[in-house]
Amino acid sequence: MTARSPRTAPPRLLPLLLALLVLPAAPLWAQDAPKPATGKRGAGLSGSTPVTVNFVNADLEAVTRAMAAMMDRQILVDPRVKGVITVYSEQPIPVRDAWLQYLSALRGLGFTVVESAGLLKVLPEPDAKLQTGTVSVGEVGARGDQVITQIFRLSHENPNNLVAVLRPLISPNNTINANPGNNTLVVTDYADNLTRIGKIIAALDQPAATDVEVIPLKHAIASDLATLVQKLGEGSGGAAVPGLPVASANVSVLADARSNSLIIRAGNAARLASVRTLIDRLDRPGVGGPAGQINVVYLKNADATKLASVLRAAFGGGGGGGGSFSSGSPTTGLGQTGAGGATGAAVATTPVAQSAQPSTGGFIQADPATNSLVITAAEPLYRQIRSVIDQLDGRRAQVFVESMIVEMDATKAAELGFQWQGLLGNNGNRFGLAAGTNFGGSGNNILNLSVAGAAGTTTTLPSTGLNLALLQRVNGVYTLGALARFLENVSGTNILSTPNLVALDNEEAKIVVGQNVPFVTGSFTNTGSSSATVNPFQTVERKDVGLTLKIKPQIGEGGVIRMTVFQENSSVVGSTLTNTNGPTTNKNSVETTIVADDGQIMVLGGQMKESYTDGENKVPLLGDVPGVGNLFKNSSRERTKSVMLVFLRPVVIRDAATANSLSLDRYEAIRAQQQAEQPTQKMLMPINASPVLPAVPPKGQATPTAPAAKP
Repeated sequence: MTARSPRTAPPRLLPLLLALLVLPAAPLWAQDAPKPATGKRGAGLSGSTPVTVNFVNADLEAVTRAMAAMMDRQILVDPRVKGVITVYSEQPIPVRDAWLQYLSALRGLGFTVVESAGLLKVLPEPDAKLQTGTVSVGEVGARGDQVITQIFRLSHENPNNLVAVLRPLISPNNTINANPGNNTLVVTDYADNLTRIGKIIAALDQPAATDVEVIPLKHAIASDLATLVQKLGEGSGGAAVPGLPVASANVSVLADARSNSLIIRAGNAARLASVRTLIDRLDRPGVGGPAGQINVVYLKNADATKLASVLRAAFGGGGGGGGSFSSGSPTTGLGQTGAGGATGAAVATTPVAQSAQPSTGGFIQADPATNSLVITAAEPLYRQIRSVIDQLDGRRAQVFVESMIVEMDATKAAELGFQWQGLLGNNGNRFGLAAGTNFGGSGNNILNLSVAGAAGTTTTLPSTGLNLALLQRVNGVYTLGALARFLENVSGTNILSTPNLVALDNEEAKIVVGQNVPFVTGSFTNTGSSSATVNPFQTVERKDVGLTLKIKPQIGEGGVIRMTVFQENSSVVGSTLTNTNGPTTNKNSVETTIVADDGQIMVLGGQMKESYTDGENKVPLLGDVPGVGNLFKNSSRERTKSVMLVFLRPVVIRDAATANSLSLDRYEAIRAQQQAEQPTQKMLMPINASPVLPAVPPKGQATPTAPAAKP
């Protein structure tokens, strides 16, 4: 079925083309052209029906109506779409090809077709990305120059990296966006171009390395061979295959002690084959005979002396008996004395003990100097021992403990009193009359102040507060006739201490910040000696006075920490330093065992004390008279309140990255505080800067040393 017309008279083609619609309708092609609407409006042509089109400089709207009638689809033309279009074929072509030619011609004019809600719309190209309703995921199914939205899911590559590569390949009026959340790319463009983009994405979305391969070993020990293969695999350094980056040639080797296998991941297949060949050459039987062979195992984390004792106990029958075991100082609990019977204060000042002696005897020996084990055993037994060593020689977790000790004291006192003294009589009289009131002592008593004033001494001075006095002259000497005293005193103390400490799992740690004060425990003098020489002798015990924090953590599953804590805050009373029996110390201590989660803040204990004192001195009867009675009494009130709390926050450190993060956080905090406390710049002062910690260098560079302070 054809439709022909001269090139010079394209409008005459329309009636002939419309006449073709009387043919029975056939299903349209899948994915190549728009699908028919749900409701059948009339008879259309199948996608494979051959037609010959010849529209030369024909009206665009008329050609669009012809294409709509041919496919039995409704096509809406935007009012901004104007002009003429050329679509022709010399030979009969399928309807689907005619539709593709129509889309190509529209694209050349700056227009395109989008599908939305079952309708086809002819729009200007810049508006197509906003109105397209066709969204697909996965492979691109549509063809032609129809604008659609495609979502590409990435498996390996970062979508942000591909945006920079694909952006020049997208039409200027269309978009490409990356969604790092689900690792996808959202592209709106012509269907044919999306097909090309999909092939490019498939080629670029490849893993950076080969798949993981597990190689079981027959003779060698996986943990021993892993280190050697790792070094040899990275020995070449550069790229193994031309065109590949250096990073892609790296080899990662891990040991699985449970299955005695090596887990290999290489940058390319060639490097993986090389590593596999190397492992085959190294996986050979040992040289030792059936009696056994000597193997040296260097430990990474565990203590060789302690681990040798554990292994000899576990494999007691393997080597013909165990030998002696020499360990270091015995483990002590919190608050107990250490090795040698030294006191707690002496332990804090004792230097680090000497290294443990080698553990000899038996088939497993320890060398503390190199922290290694020397194992003499047959190959099967050595494999079992080595499997246990790999499990016990793991990196032990640590606990970073932040503690905070808060102590607050508040005192508020008030005093109100009136005192007076009167003398009745004249000079020369044999008798006189004296009356008055006096309360308190020292600087509060009116009599003491009068005597001190008459004598001209300064040993007795008025107490603090507001003092109003009435003077009278007796025999040329001024004395106090009346004294009114008003006092209100408010005092407060806020002490905050934040000791921090890092302890190894199941190991005791201690920090002491304070003074080592001597306390006399006894004295002796040989007064009964026949000689004239007297030799006094005193025994002194030194104790730590200040802040003490001792912890022993035990990390359980899920980050739960069981921790024994001893915290003490003590101080010496200054007024008791010269006492015969020695000074007196104030002491606040907490000793407990707690269970806390990782990063949880716990309150260990504390106290809250409040006291109230109300005192009054008065003259009987006269002091009870309302109003006037205040002239005959002295009142005082005092209220004291003290609060002391101890808080603790443990944080588990399982790797070097966490330890480095915590250390740098504290380092930068101290450095920032030093920078904030710099002295004010003064022209006449020669020193205008205080020491500041050096900045943390970038990773991979050596830490610079702090410059020496100038004199």
